[in-house]
Amino acid sequence: MTKLKLAVSFAALAAATPALAEGELRLFIWSDYITDAAIERFEAETGIDVTVDVYDSNETLEARLLAGSTGFDIVVPTGNFMARQIAAGVHQPLNKDMLPNLSNMDPALMERSARFDAGNEHSTIYMWGTTGIGYNIDAIAERLGADYEVNSWDLVFNPETAAKVADCGISFLDSADEMLPPALAYLGLNPESRETADLEAAAELLGSVREHVRYFHSSQYISDLANGETCVAVGFSGDVFQAAARAEEAGQGVNVWYAIPQEGAQVWFDMLVIPADAPNVENAHRFINYLMEPDVIAEITNYVWYANANRPSWPLVDEEITSDPAIFPTEEVMAKLFTSVTADSRTDRTMTRLWTTVRTGQ
Repeated sequence: MTKLKLAVSFAALAAATPALAEGELRLFIWSDYITDAAIERFEAETGIDVTVDVYDSNETLEARLLAGSTGFDIVVPTGNFMARQIAAGVHQPLNKDMLPNLSNMDPALMERSARFDAGNEHSTIYMWGTTGIGYNIDAIAERLGADYEVNSWDLVFNPETAAKVADCGISFLDSADEMLPPALAYLGLNPESRETADLEAAAELLGSVREHVRYFHSSQYISDLANGETCVAVGFSGDVFQAAARAEEAGQGVNVWYAIPQEGAQVWFDMLVIPADAPNVENAHRFINYLMEPDVIAEITNYVWYANANRPSWPLVDEEITSDPAIFPTEEVMAKLFTSVTADSRTDRTMTRLWTTVRTGQ
């Protein structure tokens, strides 16, 4: 777990000298998403003091950003959320002259992420992955048979199937943006559709299995899968692999793994960006460039089990990770992956309304 440093008090900031202010950096990032060693090495090399704050949903991050005056120098939104934040003027363009390590980034992946930021003018990829199904191998075999293969959204979206595993615990991500698209894919609809009728159909499907879902949360499932409290989770690929690693380390006989459903899954990109009102812009560029050093990002990937987009780093990543198609998908699987679409304000309200209905069952 990332070690969090106590934020400097307002009074201390007010009294700080300009030299001290230039030696600071505030990072707002997903929980358990960077290593202590990476932070400490940067501090040792630069003399810059890094403060890390964490969140567990894009909605939480966006609310902080739109409120203004966050004091953060770097944030890590997912691409579709970042796109509308850029449109709202929340983030500033990168000074690419200060980022020579951009040359390490995989052109094909950067082109995909450019869907959310034309020309990658404001951002670069931190990590990327998919939203699929994490599951307890033995619990599923016990309830659905040893020959049951977890390879479809049917496990969680078919009421009959979900009912058979509900007793050991199913969890969904607490996000309309993460849950409605795979429901669309399962229904045979365009997972990138934002048509009201399609979204309503997806919400109706999710509502049909609502009684079998133990809870909606975007991070709790990591520990619950690891200790056997739940047996199925719609979750982020790296989170599930972290759960699998924790379960193995605990040695309590809990076996967790991850599947990308055959109907397709959402591929997402978590992006490094600098807020428009960041107080330490130069330090932010130094840190982003540092994170694009192959050995640095490889070390982080080995910890979080998420794929990075830094091509020279891949030979430095554990083979167990790079050889796993659930983390670094094959071209065939990549062709079935879809991206989230940035919603306009009207569609966003519709999705929020539908998601509230799903969550509450009312």
